[in-house]
Amino acid sequence: MRVEFHPEADEEFVDEVAYLEMQVSGLGGRFIAEVERAIALLVEHPKIGAPLDAVFRHVVLRRFPVSLIYALEIDRVFIVAVAHQRRCPGYWHARTS
Repeated sequence: MRVEFHPEADEEFVDEVAYLEMQVSGLGGRFIAEVERAIALLVEHPKIGAPLDAVFRHVVLRRFPVSLIYALEIDRVFIVAVAHQRRCPGYWHARTS
């Protein structure tokens, strides 16, 4: 199973890495490692995330207040948002239409 990021989710990921790295040297790298761990888990167990609705699920990262919001498709996990938990809930819905 392959993993793909929506372009805006990819941008959120890159922005969060840059922000964290500015805060504390090495923190961005730890965030990358945590996202990679979560993605590996999703590839192995795609339905592990909690359902948000009939299509989307989310998995909360362990060490960061961030969720990966994703849809399961036949041959891929499609990540639509790398959502900070303080962000307005559901902001990413516009990406799915």
